[in-house]
Amino acid sequence: MAGWRAWIGFWAGVSLTLLQIAAVAAPPPTTGLTVDAKQFDKQFRPLLARFCMGCHSGEKPKGNLRLDRLSLDLADEGSRKQWRTVLKRIKSGEMPPRSKPRPPQKELQKFVEWLAPRVDAAERAARAAQGRVVLRRLNRIEYENTVNDLLGVKVDLKKQLPADGSADGFDNAGAAHHTSSFLMEKYLEAADAALDMAIANRPKPPPLIKKRYSIKDGHPVRSTTEDVYRFLKDGEVVCFCSSEWHTVWVSNFYPPNAGNYRFRISASSVQSGGKPVTFRVTASGVRLTGTTGLISYFDAPLDKPKVFEFVRYMEPRTSIRMLPYGLAGANTVKQVGGEKWKGPGLAIQYVDVEGPLHETWPPQSHRRIFGEMAQKTFGIYNARDRVEVVSDQPLVDAERILKNFTRRAFRRTVTADDVAPFVTIVEARMAAGARFEPAMRAALKGVLISPEFLFLREQPGQLDDFALACRLSYFLWSTMPDDELFTLAEQKQLSQPAVLRRQVERLLAHPKAAAFTENFVGQWLGLHEIDATEPSRLLYPEFDHLLKVSMIRETELFFDEVLKHDLTLTNFVASDFTMLNGRLAKHYGIPDVQGWEFRKTPLPTDSHRGGLLTMASVLKVTANGTTTSPVLRGAWVLDRILGTPPSPPPDNVSAIDPDIRGATTIREQLAKHRAVESCGVCHRKIDPPGFALESFDVIGGWRENYRVTGSGETVIIDGRRMSYHKGKKVDPSDVMPNGQRFDNVDQFKQLLLDDKPKLARALTTKLMAYATGRAPQATDQGSVEAIVKNIGAKNYGLRSLVHEIVQSEMFQNK
Repeated sequence: MAGWRAWIGFWAGVSLTLLQIAAVAAPPPTTGLTVDAKQFDKQFRPLLARFCMGCHSGEKPKGNLRLDRLSLDLADEGSRKQWRTVLKRIKSGEMPPRSKPRPPQKELQKFVEWLAPRVDAAERAARAAQGRVVLRRLNRIEYENTVNDLLGVKVDLKKQLPADGSADGFDNAGAAHHTSSFLMEKYLEAADAALDMAIANRPKPPPLIKKRYSIKDGHPVRSTTEDVYRFLKDGEVVCFCSSEWHTVWVSNFYPPNAGNYRFRISASSVQSGGKPVTFRVTASGVRLTGTTGLISYFDAPLDKPKVFEFVRYMEPRTSIRMLPYGLAGANTVKQVGGEKWKGPGLAIQYVDVEGPLHETWPPQSHRRIFGEMAQKTFGIYNARDRVEVVSDQPLVDAERILKNFTRRAFRRTVTADDVAPFVTIVEARMAAGARFEPAMRAALKGVLISPEFLFLREQPGQLDDFALACRLSYFLWSTMPDDELFTLAEQKQLSQPAVLRRQVERLLAHPKAAAFTENFVGQWLGLHEIDATEPSRLLYPEFDHLLKVSMIRETELFFDEVLKHDLTLTNFVASDFTMLNGRLAKHYGIPDVQGWEFRKTPLPTDSHRGGLLTMASVLKVTANGTTTSPVLRGAWVLDRILGTPPSPPPDNVSAIDPDIRGATTIREQLAKHRAVESCGVCHRKIDPPGFALESFDVIGGWRENYRVTGSGETVIIDGRRMSYHKGKKVDPSDVMPNGQRFDNVDQFKQLLLDDKPKLARALTTKLMAYATGRAPQATDQGSVEAIVKNIGAKNYGLRSLVHEIVQSEMFQNK
């Protein structure tokens, strides 16, 4: 054990050193990038001292901007960024504030005309030397996908790695990625887990389980004392309650070996009035949060059984669980008993299981590395029949194997010099007494923690075809390029516009493109934070797991629909359709939609839904568990939809806590806040979008009045008295900064649609940040405007926007 720890420590130290060397960018240019300090001190510092430094100096400067100490060295990115902020505030008229003394406009203009070209020149020089994007490391999701695709396995690695930071709103931004010895040790552990999964050390596959199970033999059906089931012939069981403690397990299925298993569940609904009964299937051993742990929901048809088939990777000693949705509680059913109960139920006839599934042995993952190389038995104390790959020409075979492996792992053509260090590892390990396969494992592990694998290596200037293939595949698939992209890169054809366009279409049509929707939409809109808060059961008793996962799925499917058909991106603000299932349709008050399955649904003309802003997923992640905040929601709209994120609040300004007792409304509280000039400057921009969304509660339900815990009118739904009361009336009206007034969310959305280029510009910026690892900077605005103009001629189609981004200079250059 001590030797193994020393080995880990050695590799962590060596790899961290290599990574730090790799992460060092080209030194920034210095010549000509420091502005004329004498001219500045004589001509412009007195201007700033008189009108700006009163607020922006000292130990607590406003906006964390100290002009008295701001360096004039524009080669420094931090200084350059802050001077950009100064120019932006001056040009917009925000600074100095209108309540403060302001210098003559000519003097301000002269300062802008002097500073702006110097900042631009410094940015161009830095780009030429370093590129626009800093060195990017694979994030957790990209790492897991890449290892799985490289080795041909399916193993959950991201949970073994620390969470990634984020910049520009996304966790694939190079500026947010850091490397440490701790991270390197975790990479070593992940590499071990992946290689253990890929390499077969059994002489034959693990025993195949192929068996039919009845839930009458499993927990809790067999052990419960509550009479909530009906038992039919041939092991069929009818479940009549949806209480969590009656989640039924296929507990007799408890596999000793990990692997892919095929499940076939035969189920039907009974006594359900012609409607399907929805049920969920989850994996044991995993906490059910959002979609984590969820296999899927299914709709059991009336009377006639239907077989639901899926393949799932299962860890050893785990099983699956099933629970019907929307049925009565156990305490109600047991009063009558399962045999006499007249309400709806879920009948489960059987569960067939087959696995672990292997088409060949050794599996394809093993053959990807070693091909058809021979194996011999090298038994150990707990596996006497254990086999290992052997070689009569170990160094020759090692070089051949590693050349093929590193080509795919490094995502480019490799040379003998690239492969040599890893062959040396094999040689050194065998010289120390190791057999061929353990020595190869050490070398393969070295590849998996090398900078060439962990980082996306890009040189300043135009990307070569291999780097372009990587940028494209990680943009749309969140994983490494496939063989077709590699081949085009080797032939130097990928950078041809027509070829690149065809590849974008191919990648978008592939099932792997689901990663684009999940990862981009999840971070752009904040859907990954859906579990950050749990709605109060007192105020929102109707909230449940099916509603939560339906919220997420609606937004993802809506994005897919707009992308697939190149629909206008204005649909993200207002649309006449959405993607609904029965649970979400009920939440939205839209009739005639049943079951779990989603479908494209036209919205009624009087519906307030349509677009992202009024989707329950967005409305939930922009609220806490008990209240809504126009400030939080308003800032979200400004950032995610309009591309004009507000400045962070001053440190000495406390947040406003809404009064859930109902004595005062959030509008009344914010009115006092906006009356303070230093607060009102930002709140006049932030609050209107937030107030427009006040007609939607914490879980995205429509409301005319607030729900409160204090005094108020009693609320009765379906004959039941609710645990909350009706509070004060919601007022969703406000005035935009330009003086335009709106009375409700529908009018507000129409105001946003008046400026389609602004919406397109905002989404272009977000997509470019996700696609390249850095948001466009001030010097990139010309390129952004060109993209906006081009898609404007195509009705602002979303698919057209993706193509324009990939064809752009920003995408094809570091």
